Amino acid sequence: MAASGFEGFEKRLELHFFGDDPASGLSLSHHGLRLLDSGSLEDVLHAVQCTIVSAVGNQYFDSYVLSESSLFIYPTKIIIKTCGTTQLLKSVRPLIVLARTLGLSLGSCRYTRGSFIFPEAQPFPHTSFKDEVVYLEESLPSSLCFRKASIMHSKVGSHSWHVFTACDATAEMAVRPVPDDLFTIEVCMTELDRAQARKFFQSPGRVGKFTGDSAGRAMTALTGIDQINPAALICDFAFEPCGYSMNGIDGDRYSTIHVTPEDGFSYASYECVGSVYDDLNDVIRVLRKVGQIFRPGTMSVSITCPSADSWTWVARALEPLGLKRRSCNMDEFPEAGTVVFQTFTMTTARRK
Repeated sequence: MAASGFEGFEKRLELHFFGDDPASGLSLSHHGLRLLDSGSLEDVLHAVQCTIVSAVGNQYFDSYVLSESSLFIYPTKIIIKTCGTTQLLKSVRPLIVLARTLGLSLGSCRYTRGSFIFPEAQPFPHTSFKDEVVYLEESLPSSLCFRKASIMHSKVGSHSWHVFTACDATAEMAVRPVPDDLFTIEVCMTELDRAQARKFFQSPGRVGKFTGDSAGRAMTALTGIDQINPAALICDFAFEPCGYSMNGIDGDRYSTIHVTPEDGFSYASYECVGSVYDDLNDVIRVLRKVGQIFRPGTMSVSITCPSADSWTWVARALEPLGLKRRSCNMDEFPEAGTVVFQTFTMTTARRK
């Protein structure tokens, strides 16, 4: 933790793998990366400097709440996001090695993050985006030849968006990083409404008397997080004396929320996966519900999708809450889709 406060902005890494014979694919019954044992996972997380605090899974994937954010493991895909001063990129090399023991090779890599609130507190290789890119370049196999790094600048403080992608086109992308019908939404929120943020504190009399799981369930119900997607199985955890994490499972899709509620550096994130075939009104409802729960002063929304057609509905979701769009950036990444990044701020009249 930085001397001035806890770093809420996460670093996010997504790795896709394929079998030795790309044409054969890998069926769910083979389990793939889900066969990694708990000891191996703990070793990787130790290098990152975090631990598993809660876990749940279904027939499609395994979900882990970490001491600093989340880990999702599918048969051919790993998503790991960590906050604070964790060293996320130190997981890349050991994960590649572990995947090889299962007959899997890396097919694509995507790394994203916002601009740190306390950049001076970050250890190597997260000392700068340049250092992160160099570290990734040196960690990835040479077969990942389609590489691009970009910073999507925002007019609003620490909400610029950093993206690095790398893909192996020779794998025929049986594990294509952005399937033609899927998109990923990553939301970052700062300056949380104080009344809402206080709901993520444990009262002094409760600290030490309840488990992180039971306190997490109470926060989930109190804040209305359980109503974002009522169909999801929620694995939640509350930290002492404050802070909250949640992973949601709904079929083969995940969602996740992380909250750092302290005044002066309050932060919350929301992430989910959607489909172009989803009811757009439901997607708008979900994003609006997230905004209502946290009432942030500043909110950024990054969408990674096959095309750039899905950005206009974000403003439709957030403007009724008093959030005004301040900037919109778009960039295309080779074999990895299009990223649309928008930032919003709460108008003064609605903030009061």
